[in-house]
Amino acid sequence: MPTPTTPHASPGAPGADARAGTGPNPGGGAPPLPLRFGYGTNGLADLRLDDALGLLADLGYDGVGLTLDHMHLDPLGDDLAARTRRVARRLDALGLGVTVETGARYVLDPRCKHGPSLLDPDPDDRARRADLLVRAVRVAADLGAHAVHCFSGITPPGTDEDTAWKRLAESLTPVLEAAATAGVPLAVEPEPGHLLAELADFHTLRGALGDPEHLGLTLDIGHCQCLEPLPPADCVRAAAPWLRHVQIEDMRRGVHEHLPFGDGEIDFPPVLDALAATGYQGLTVVELPRHSHAGPHFAERSLPFLRRAAAASPRTNRSGEPSATR
Repeated sequence: MPTPTTPHASPGAPGADARAGTGPNPGGGAPPLPLRFGYGTNGLADLRLDDALGLLADLGYDGVGLTLDHMHLDPLGDDLAARTRRVARRLDALGLGVTVETGARYVLDPRCKHGPSLLDPDPDDRARRADLLVRAVRVAADLGAHAVHCFSGITPPGTDEDTAWKRLAESLTPVLEAAATAGVPLAVEPEPGHLLAELADFHTLRGALGDPEHLGLTLDIGHCQCLEPLPPADCVRAAAPWLRHVQIEDMRRGVHEHLPFGDGEIDFPPVLDALAATGYQGLTVVELPRHSHAGPHFAERSLPFLRRAAAASPRTNRSGEPSATR
């Protein structure tokens, strides 16, 4: 595997305050803006998209993580541009922000979960996944989305790591070109079990691609609890310069299972405090895809939990004095 690059801003590259989704919070300055919470449509799969959006607006969410799938703005269906315009008008009427997510399980292959991937041996299969991501970038631009989410995929059997990293970088190159043209950042998610599984792996990819401006990071808070060496709040601080999208749910150490809030081990107030301190103003999207059978119930429960956790965020340091960064 290529040696990970040290996480730092490249010389001459825009700093965190100039990149979409983040901004400075210097000591003594204005307090951080409130976090913006959304809910993922992959956790509302039994609802029509229009009904799901109406539900989230009624519950008071700021936005939605829109997974492009056969039941929700099918990226492979006819008249995609016209259907996208209708969704854009609906989002605008409801006052909802949006991130475009691309984690649909069977959107490309009805028999293989998340297949094909960006790492597959067949270049035509890799190109199919890359084309889906390019479509997602175009949809995101038409929706006014603040980012497009994606992930690497699992390393295929018999593929060495160097080859896998090379395939990933090559596959993402046309996607990043589309993202630069559209002005929409691509936010890659470290996913347990994938080639790009941890924050350190994101920096490996960033280095291999030459730190392109439109390459950003999706941080899943549950994944931080699951496998990162740092606590989730520290992961937020480490990821801040590249943060373009956030997913959130509860989780336990070593178990990749997305759980409703309160069913796992995460202490959320410090995490949300750290996130607010970065100046991040993208969406923080609840991701509970395996609870879609009761999606409206969990959507209703999740937002009050997050608001209470944000209100309980620590505002002082250990000495009890106001923090220098607050």
